[in-house]
Amino acid sequence: MDYVEKINLENKRKLQILLNELPEFCVDFFRYLDTRNTSSRTSLSYGYDIRLFFEFVQKTNNAYQKMAMHDIPIVVLDEVTPVDIEKYLSYLSYYQKKEGQAVTNGEKGKSRKLSAIRTMYNYYFKKEFIKTNAPSMIETPRKHKENIIRLDKDEVADLISAVENGTSLTARQLSAHQKTKYRDTAILTLLLGTGIRVSECVGLDITDVSFKNNGMRVVRKGGNESTVYFGEEVADALLDYLEIERPLLAEKALPDQQQALFLSLKHGRLTTRAVENLVKKYTGAANITKKITPHKLRSTYGTNLYKETGDIYLVADALGHKSVETTRQHYAAIDDERRKLAGKFSGSIFHEDQ
Repeated sequence: MDYVEKINLENKRKLQILLNELPEFCVDFFRYLDTRNTSSRTSLSYGYDIRLFFEFVQKTNNAYQKMAMHDIPIVVLDEVTPVDIEKYLSYLSYYQKKEGQAVTNGEKGKSRKLSAIRTMYNYYFKKEFIKTNAPSMIETPRKHKENIIRLDKDEVADLISAVENGTSLTARQLSAHQKTKYRDTAILTLLLGTGIRVSECVGLDITDVSFKNNGMRVVRKGGNESTVYFGEEVADALLDYLEIERPLLAEKALPDQQQALFLSLKHGRLTTRAVENLVKKYTGAANITKKITPHKLRSTYGTNLYKETGDIYLVADALGHKSVETTRQHYAAIDDERRKLAGKFSGSIFHEDQ
């Protein structure tokens, strides 16, 4: 069983546990998602968002406050009005979990949670289990354009230097750095040089990488496989890690972890959280003030590729976006920069050398 299969199995296990808590009628909806080949990650995300919705229903509707969530009848969906949905979206701005932890949601978070209950309502409405569809009458929260946070060339150089040299690391960090310098350099070089997602990075096995054509097999978001090609800088960094550090890390690795490309000091497959932490560690050591995450390294790659080629379809394919519109929305700011340059360039018409 490979990494992706294990993740899918774990997500399905978590969803089964969640279904024991959700209203019983939800079983039909999640069976429908399964027939649609919805990814296990998306289904689980829907499950958490739908549970939050029913927690709100229980808090605000006296008829269901003392009832176990699992016993809530499907008639509740018809009882919820469009105004109730608006109240729910307002509630999402700031609420507290049962354990007291405060949670906030912006436009993106609200949109995702509205999408989850919309999908659920649409299913039951089309199957004629319910007569009304309150979420369909609510507009999706308007998303404001966000500036793309990315590294410039000097910052990329500073980051790689910090990884290679261990500058500005604490004594404790340096102790680990001596054992993982080549691994960490390979990871950051790979993220910057290919734009793959952090989940795709940690999911790589040794057998996925080929140096004959400098390509690697990547399981994309949604489960589709793709071949991603890399340059000499990435190849060199990967080879250094494979020849120098990985054999030592693999000595004590568990049998089911032996194939993982990137191993931790605990001799298991490196996790997404671990990669997020090492990116944070090295950007801090490089004195980079921008809030950089693995996804921002992906944005750095996408931005540079788009600036170099101007081909939005190539960028969409390289990043594994299902829709080119997703790519276009992310990199619209670059088009604005180009338009401004075009405007400045037109001024040269009026200032030709005499």
